[in-house]
Amino acid sequence: MKVDYRGETGGLMKICLVAVLCLAGSVSAQNVNAPAKAPSPLEQTLMAAEKSYVEAAKKGDKAFFKRTLTDDFSFVGFDGQLNSRQEMLDQVEAGTDLLPYDMKVVMAGEGVAIVTYDVVLRVPAAEDQGPPPRYQHFSTVWVKQGDAWKMKFQQMTASHWGDW
Repeated sequence: MKVDYRGETGGLMKICLVAVLCLAGSVSAQNVNAPAKAPSPLEQTLMAAEKSYVEAAKKGDKAFFKRTLTDDFSFVGFDGQLNSRQEMLDQVEAGTDLLPYDMKVVMAGEGVAIVTYDVVLRVPAAEDQGPPPRYQHFSTVWVKQGDAWKMKFQQMTASHWGDW
């Protein structure tokens, strides 16, 4: 007597596949409903420092930048060009309207952290140019110098192409 197991194996495979998919859906649903982890005190400090940068940028507070930027600070603007500390100080006076959201902190080592977040940038068009991209992603490297956190590097990246 010869028994054909192909039909049973195919059925078993289907049952296993359905079970795996159900479990995967259950696990991902649990992850979606899981509460977000509260930021640590250090992460809160760094987010507050970044929010202070945003407020200073809105006001054009040059004194904030002079005391907060490291001597070797540099930044990459939305145009992809590397700029110096002095160029940042020169740009600050105009003031910039930033709306940050979805801020996160990534520790990069002892006394070094990256604060990364999305921004809605609302600025008028520059002479002979259109406005910069409205939706950008900012990443700032903060370093601990003594008791203070200082900005060492910042990169602005257009995150929504076509909004130029």
